[in-house]
Amino acid sequence: MEERDHKKLGPELELFYIDQTVGKGLPMFLPKGATLKRELERFVIEEELKRGYLHVHTPDLAKLELYEKSGHYPHYKDSMYAPIEIDDEKYMLRPMTCPHHFQLYLSKPHSYRELPMRIAELAQLYRYEQSGELMGLQRVRTFCLADAHIICADEEQAADEVSNALDLIEHMAGVFGLKLEADYRFRLSLGDRANTEKYYKNDAAWEKSEGLLREVMQKRGEKFEEAKDEAAFYGPKIDVQMKNVNGKEDTAFTVQYDFCMPDRFNLTYVGEDGKDHRAFVVHRSSIGAIERIMAFLIEKYAGAFPLWLSPVQARILPIAGTHKDFAQNVLSQFKQAGIRAELDESNETLGKKIREAKTQKIPYMLVIGDQEVAYKTATLESRDKGKIGTLSIDEIVSKLNEEIKARV
Repeated sequence: MEERDHKKLGPELELFYIDQTVGKGLPMFLPKGATLKRELERFVIEEELKRGYLHVHTPDLAKLELYEKSGHYPHYKDSMYAPIEIDDEKYMLRPMTCPHHFQLYLSKPHSYRELPMRIAELAQLYRYEQSGELMGLQRVRTFCLADAHIICADEEQAADEVSNALDLIEHMAGVFGLKLEADYRFRLSLGDRANTEKYYKNDAAWEKSEGLLREVMQKRGEKFEEAKDEAAFYGPKIDVQMKNVNGKEDTAFTVQYDFCMPDRFNLTYVGEDGKDHRAFVVHRSSIGAIERIMAFLIEKYAGAFPLWLSPVQARILPIAGTHKDFAQNVLSQFKQAGIRAELDESNETLGKKIREAKTQKIPYMLVIGDQEVAYKTATLESRDKGKIGTLSIDEIVSKLNEEIKARV
């Protein structure tokens, strides 16, 4: 499976590389990799806005006292970077967004009518991973998480939001062509009542919240397994587990029930009775860390991404120098239409140009010769379906844009 390994394909396809002078676990995205990352981020925002998420932006660092308040410090102290001293105060590069989002919620009072409130962010996070754990894009020291925290009025609303989050995860996985059981599986990750160092102490809350997530999964009728001692310190979670080409399993996406933070942050809302009530919190990630899902997708597609995700969507291949002016015009039309295209201006034979485009796994090739220049057309060839035929440039633009929009 080495030919599918994202650590090999990433540099070969000019997506990313690890620069040892910059540092271990700190991937450098080349223009094509940055394009792929950007498309994934757009997909997240577009889908989440449709489903009522409120996208925000919060700082990459905060005072140490914020993480002491949340309990992440010292629970996650070993995977956090050392505090930064500024003006006699200690700051931390953030390993998670939860405390930021809770403070944002607390910036003004909220009514039960506003709930559930789905606060989302594409957040850059920083975690210290040991050198031996670092692996390509799958295990890194900084990453962008498609994160969200849903503030709910009661347990019933929280259970609905957990199920809605799983619907979103399954929809997005489906767009990527990932199938339940074949590509991913569900795991109900439970706490350990005896381990009070690792988990927030509240046996009754653990029983109730684990039962709630178990019931959600049972109602959905989807196969899942239970795993003890895999929960977050503040509550149980439903993890979406995936394996890379080498058989190593990681958590790709997750939905977590939190009975701890509402107390720590005093998260309340004004109920119908005009009184303050304790809120409930669901943490979730729709496609997990962008870097990690990139690793999975590079390996799944072996670099032959679907059109909407492909860094280069089409390559224009003029047969001879006399066809280059028209080919340049076609390139301009594609760029105006928002299609990512390249022009092969080399003096190689057409056969070699086509082979090179296929090696680069480009979805579409447009061949331009005398006939095409004369009739303002191009002969379209697909990476996946072979020769399609000669079409007008407008027809090709329309066909590709329809496919891009449908994300097929």
